Amino acid sequence: RYPIGTMKIDRAFVNNMIETPHCAEIVQASIELAHSLNMEVVAEGIETEVVRQALLKLGCDYGQGWLFGRPVSLGID
Repeated sequence: RYPIGTMKIDRAFVNNMIETPHCAEIVQASIELAHSLNMEVVAEGIETEVVRQALLKLGCDYGQGWLFGRPVSLGID
């Protein structure tokens, strides 16, 4: 029904979700909302295994960040 199939969660929430319960609640609510709309979820800014595991428990579909690899150039200068 919506022309959007993926929701991306900003690193500002992801980076702080372990230390800040408010951020964790926003991440959880975002994942639940996206899934209720049949959307996939990408969390950005994953830097630690602890955060990755927390996102997995919340049902996050995809992740990106320094834990997985450094950003790469597109070849555009």
